[in-house]
Amino acid sequence: MEIEPAWNTWDSVYPAQMTYLPLGLTVTPCAYAASTGTFTTFPATAKGLSLGEREIDGSAVNLHLALSGTELEWHYRKASATQLRGGWEARRFGEWGLRFWVMLVLRLDPGHDGNLVGWRYDPETGTLSAHTRGIEISVAGDAAPLMVTFHESIAALEQEFKTHGYFYLGSRGTEGEVAVLRYNLEEMPRFNFRVDVGKPAEPITTELKSRQSGFAAAPLDALRDLVGWNTVFDSINRRRYMSLSRNWVAQKFGGFGVWLDDLFYHALMSALFDPALARDCIKAVLATETPEGNFACLITGNDRWIDRSQPPICSFVLWKIWQHTGDDALVDLAYGRLLQNHDWWFDHRDGNKDGLMAWGTSPVGDGLYKRTKLGAKNESSMDNSPIHDEAHYDPQSGCLDQADVGLNSLLALDGEVLALFARKRGDAKTAKRLEDRAAALRARIEERLWDGQRAVFANRRWNGNFIRSLAPTSFYPMLAGAASAEQQAHLLHWLHDPKAFGGTHRLPSVTRDDPAYHDNVYWRGRIWPPLNYLTYGGLKRCGFDSDASKLAEDSVTLFAAAWTKRQMPENFSAETGAADDQVDTDLFYGWGGLMPLIGINEIIDVTPWNGWEITPRPAGASGDWRLGPLRAFGRMAELVSQGGWLTLTLDAQPVLRTDIATRLSRIEIRVDGIDLETKGGGTMELSAQATGTLRSAKFDGRAIAAAGGAVTLPAVDTPRRLELRWN
Repeated sequence: MEIEPAWNTWDSVYPAQMTYLPLGLTVTPCAYAASTGTFTTFPATAKGLSLGEREIDGSAVNLHLALSGTELEWHYRKASATQLRGGWEARRFGEWGLRFWVMLVLRLDPGHDGNLVGWRYDPETGTLSAHTRGIEISVAGDAAPLMVTFHESIAALEQEFKTHGYFYLGSRGTEGEVAVLRYNLEEMPRFNFRVDVGKPAEPITTELKSRQSGFAAAPLDALRDLVGWNTVFDSINRRRYMSLSRNWVAQKFGGFGVWLDDLFYHALMSALFDPALARDCIKAVLATETPEGNFACLITGNDRWIDRSQPPICSFVLWKIWQHTGDDALVDLAYGRLLQNHDWWFDHRDGNKDGLMAWGTSPVGDGLYKRTKLGAKNESSMDNSPIHDEAHYDPQSGCLDQADVGLNSLLALDGEVLALFARKRGDAKTAKRLEDRAAALRARIEERLWDGQRAVFANRRWNGNFIRSLAPTSFYPMLAGAASAEQQAHLLHWLHDPKAFGGTHRLPSVTRDDPAYHDNVYWRGRIWPPLNYLTYGGLKRCGFDSDASKLAEDSVTLFAAAWTKRQMPENFSAETGAADDQVDTDLFYGWGGLMPLIGINEIIDVTPWNGWEITPRPAGASGDWRLGPLRAFGRMAELVSQGGWLTLTLDAQPVLRTDIATRLSRIEIRVDGIDLETKGGGTMELSAQATGTLRSAKFDGRAIAAAGGAVTLPAVDTPRRLELRWN
């Protein structure tokens, strides 16, 4: 099995469990509190579990574990590719430590088929060992366990505690299939253990590394933790991917769950750290492709929603992933199938043949809610949004009887980005077809989905009436380039109006004056990260940088407040900003990472219209700051601001250094130079170590003096092109 890293928190149900995947070796922490007679394996849904800081590859993992008032700080470190080290420290005692068992449960299933290999315990050395496939496995700690017991399963261990309590000795032994090393907190309030697979290797130091400093919150570190914790191994399809939430994979989905848009967002987050994981997420989506040409809305161990898709954001997100990773093979992998999916919308969702698409459900498969209004609403991802309330389901076409402004805007964007891919691949004919269709769709959005009476984009029923309820999808025409300058000005009013989408906590999923707003249930009033993320992108595309920055600040503020409780929420209250006020809200959810991602994009971002952008003095930074390493420009990048100077490092080599304060955009790192746009007002220095000798420089088309690898630029009102060339 060619999956690295071998040791990691692969099991979706048990975040505290470490697995050596090639041999099916698991180390599962368990605890028993005699005071309450309570046993736990610390599953993902446990109230006493808090997911701490970690590295994505499992080289450093921290958790907070609690049971019946006793609290432990738990850690793992990978001392080598095959050696796992772990341990705990008791931080609070809910009872006498003697009566609190901490247990390590060892299970070895090399065939991943339930045929377990037995363990042997040596009381003389205090070492547990097993042998499989010519490999010796050993487990030892700071001291010998107080008791070693053997069981058929963890469930049998739990039942023993329920039946016999704390002092039962009947399962004590030296051989068996499921081994349990037992310690108590009177003797072992702090403890370290080691698991070696094969001959012990030379140990290395593996400590958690911060990726961001100088900000009140650290979105990049939080995003790293989210990606790491939500990445699991799908034992049914034999693949790893970043799941929606450990609370959902087994409990709701029957072992695995692939939501279309979620997985592409997850791929984007993963691309900042682990391009191979981004590829795995994309491949999981591509595997949902149907014979009709769409990607399925949802594929799980229990159900297949192949009759519907999800909002067409994949091409736009793939373009960003491609820029971050520099991996042309990702485009080769996905482009043709994304193109087929794009065409599918026009063939299957133009329910009344007026050239504007509607959400729907097709007569294929047997997924739950197929050919119902709810099924059609599922396709939007905004399942219970009031923007669907007035619509009727049309059985003949399988569509809601309203053109959706969000869907049509994202389709126009999808076509625009696919055309960019087509031109890159030398397919001018397909590019022209896509460009023409996207332009025609943008025109229809601008003309027919604009409610002139209210001065806003809105969903429109086939009978010509505009839908009363408005969502942030009304801002998506800005992202698609489908809003005129006059329309954009009106949209800004809606963005800031406290009766609409303004206010302290943003963006509500429906205007605050909508009757459904106070329902505060899912898409009826709550704040959703994808809505903020796509609206933020539209504001930037239209040049509303200050408005985009304010939305980014609001998004990061929501994220940061939740993160103090180690929450990365699915959604937030638009009234209080809290996430845990609603029982339906998952508190460690994949696309919750879009909120900190917006904060990262305020510092560094890439889009089809502005290319790579870096902001030397971003809002929220206090004095010197650092961001990275993260994947950008197809390389490992780090940004360090010190003493008013920003340095960009690529693959551990400084590339440029500047004291220019305003945003640098359309940055192109070439073989023979760097091009970018800037308002100037400072110095730009190139690193000779990384680039060579600066031989020429042009600013706004005019040659300028270059001395010692540096150029000094005058301040200008609008960004001008800077071209630097070296030998």
